[in-house]
Amino acid sequence: MGVDAGTRTGNAKQRWPTTLWIVRHGESSGNVARDAAHAAGLADIAIDTRDVDVPLSGLGERQAEALGRWFADLPKLERPSVVLSSPYMRAQQTAEIITRVTCTDDRVLKIAHDERLREKEFGILDRLTRTGIEQRYPDEANRRALVGKFYYRPPAGESWADVVLRLRSVLDSVSLHYAGERVLIVAHQVVVLCLRYLLESMDEKTILAIDREGDVANCSVTEYGLLDGDEAMQLARYNYVAPLKREGAPVTEEPDDNGAAR
Repeated sequence: MGVDAGTRTGNAKQRWPTTLWIVRHGESSGNVARDAAHAAGLADIAIDTRDVDVPLSGLGERQAEALGRWFADLPKLERPSVVLSSPYMRAQQTAEIITRVTCTDDRVLKIAHDERLREKEFGILDRLTRTGIEQRYPDEANRRALVGKFYYRPPAGESWADVVLRLRSVLDSVSLHYAGERVLIVAHQVVVLCLRYLLESMDEKTILAIDREGDVANCSVTEYGLLDGDEAMQLARYNYVAPLKREGAPVTEEPDDNGAAR
C-alpha cells in the first residue's frame, strides 16, 4: 500500500486502486430517530424529510472529524487521492468533513457524488419500525421471512441483490478511471456489505453471516490493498473503529435500515 499513483502509470496490468477505503457515514439524525422509535415501541420513525436529506447528528460530525484526523496523520502519499460519495446528505457531510480535515493548503480533493452509492431504497416500508411493518403490512413481513433478507424486495423498494447490481458498475468505473489511485468511498451500511460481497466473490450465505455478526459502525473503515503482483484487492481490515476511539469519539452501530431489513 501507499504507492503513489504516478509510479503505476506504465503498468498495463494494473486495474485496481492501490488502496480502497469504504467508510460508512457518521451517525445521522435518522439513526437517532429510529432508535427512539424502537425504544418507545412506536410504529413510525419520526423523520420529517426525505431520506436523501437526512443530515448527520452532532455526534456524527464528531465521528467524521475523528476519522479525518486519522487520514491526515497518514504519510502524504498514503492518503486518499480520490473521494467518491453517496449523494445522500449524511454521506456527503461525512465526506466533506473528512476531506476538509485531511487536506492541506497545497492539496485539495474534490468529491465526486455517485447516485449508485445511495442508500438501499425501502419503498412502502420506509420510516416504519418492525412493529409498524408487522401491524400495517403483515403479508410483507411474512414474505420477507420466506424470501430472505438478500433477495426480498419491498414494494417500490430494493433488495440487497438490486444494490449489488448497481454496485457492479461502480466497481467497473473505479477499475476504469482510478487504477493506481487511493480511493475513499463514503456510503451506507448495506453498500459497505454489498461491496464486500463483490470484492471478495462471496455468496448469499457468507455475506449474511457477516451481517449477523454485527452492524457496520458509523465512520468505521473497511480497507482493501493491492500489492505488487496482486490481481485482486485484498481485505486489510473491516469495521475498523480505532480512529474514533483514538480521538474519544463514541462508536455507534445503529443500522441504517428499519426493522424490515433485520
